[in-house]
Amino acid sequence: MTRPAIAFVASRTEEAQAALAQISAQYTQVPLAEADVIVALGGDGFMLRTLHRHLALKKPVYGMKLGTVGFLMNQFRTDGLIERLARAQSTVLKPLVMEAVGESGGTTTSLAFNEVSLLRQTKQAAHIRVSLNGVVKIDELMCDGILVSTTAGSTAYNLSAHGPILPLGADVLALTPISPFRPRRWRGAILRAGTEVKLEVLDPYKRPVSATADSNEVRDVVEVTVRESRDTTVSLMFDPEHNLEDRILNEQFAY
Repeated sequence: MTRPAIAFVASRTEEAQAALAQISAQYTQVPLAEADVIVALGGDGFMLRTLHRHLALKKPVYGMKLGTVGFLMNQFRTDGLIERLARAQSTVLKPLVMEAVGESGGTTTSLAFNEVSLLRQTKQAAHIRVSLNGVVKIDELMCDGILVSTTAGSTAYNLSAHGPILPLGADVLALTPISPFRPRRWRGAILRAGTEVKLEVLDPYKRPVSATADSNEVRDVVEVTVRESRDTTVSLMFDPEHNLEDRILNEQFAY
């Protein structure tokens, strides 16, 4: 069996740092640029930071859970790592591209592997116009916010906002309101992955709104455009007995 060149990264928690010391003593590691695979030790938040931080390296990432939430991670064990990596199945994720225009007119571009969310910044409800591919679908959505989720992110914030769980590889996105007041009966939509979503903030000075792509927040936005990336992908590796597709499927039967 060919031994892959491994680079280990870990969150700053005491548990993850202890695991890093343990696993580094057991397996030879190389610098990130020379690795065949990155092994990330932490929770889902750390996994998302790892994907963003090392995206340019184009390395597959195999996560092991050492955090509160580990939906994107495998179980932590130090034994048999080489064999587990050889058996691991890859899941290719396409992030969302967020282009957020602020009150000053500047544009911030960010990627999101889970979701792009807009949230009211004050006690005032947000008023948002929703357009798809240049066509207005909702003239004025009164709400706490709204989000666009990938299939991989559909079981995260999207699910907490009562959005649909999306099968991995379904080539769709979820558009989900957060505490909608008007139109009260609108519960969101499932969109083709190629859809461009435009969210315009109405009365942004009285009702300020922030936009967040995963953990990258932009305050006081006036317009946000979201679309699936056409040229950026990342590969996550999972043990075959606990792959991401099965996890997402099983979430639909959780109660």
